[in-house]
Amino acid sequence: MAVRGRFAPSPSGRMHLGNVFAALLAWLDVRSQGGTMVLRLEDLDPQRCTRERGEQLVDDLAWLGLDWDEGGLEPRWCQSARTGRYAAAFARLEEMGLVYPCYCTRAQRLAASAPHLADGTVVYPGTCRHLTAEERAALEGAGRRPAWRVRVPRETVTVEDGHYGRVEQDLAAACGDFILRRSDGVYAYQLAVVVDDGEMGINRVVRGRDLLESSPRQAWLHRMLGFTPPAFCHTPLLLSGDGRRLSKRDGDLDMAALRRAFRPEELTGVLAWWAGLRPSPKSAHPRELIQDFSWAKVPKNDITAQLP
Repeated sequence: MAVRGRFAPSPSGRMHLGNVFAALLAWLDVRSQGGTMVLRLEDLDPQRCTRERGEQLVDDLAWLGLDWDEGGLEPRWCQSARTGRYAAAFARLEEMGLVYPCYCTRAQRLAASAPHLADGTVVYPGTCRHLTAEERAALEGAGRRPAWRVRVPRETVTVEDGHYGRVEQDLAAACGDFILRRSDGVYAYQLAVVVDDGEMGINRVVRGRDLLESSPRQAWLHRMLGFTPPAFCHTPLLLSGDGRRLSKRDGDLDMAALRRAFRPEELTGVLAWWAGLRPSPKSAHPRELIQDFSWAKVPKNDITAQLP
């Protein structure tokens, strides 16, 4: 089967060094297998994602020397223009009896009495799963606008990650019924990413390790919608000096600063060194790394991003 991979960033701010690291590994994974690279913009949130930020993101990728075969700024590759596709998938799940409205406030979802995993993740306890029609009407009459959740089974879903190995997850215990559509009508990432990957024929997904735990629920949702789940391969995260994961919100090492401080080949050389592809941070163009790429070389532990 021909490889179809993607880089799917969110134009909610300038890419930071961690985004660029994931982009490079996703690109190398596809190019080393002679596959097709797709660029998709995950601009679901209209309040944070703008056309200008999308244009800047595309320019930053081109500056780095990371190209793509399909996708980009055309509407059909942007989530903001694919609402109808998510609505159709939502309707299919609704017809299967898997969708229900949730009126819980954020405070209720985060309450101390709610189940929490060891990492602090809140597991939805199913508060609104069995509300009667009368109870729903009363909540809506009081002005509550519901989000919509999908009923997950109490079963173990297994994903074989290409870098971290087997991930087994009992969906009911690990996340509970998760949100498909927010109370403001915006479709949630979990639904949108599955519909996009399924309909675009993506069969290789390379992304940061922070999304590893969401892979089983996405694989399950793929199957519920009639898609074949892609092969997942997650990358280690880049951390700041104090051990914090790099974030757009904090403005850590974003592309504006990086482009002032480095030539593209210099930055790529540092990333390749961190990824275990080169013995030193010597300058390199992404295409020079294709023949050296192997997941066996990439570390599994997160990496402290100390620039030389």
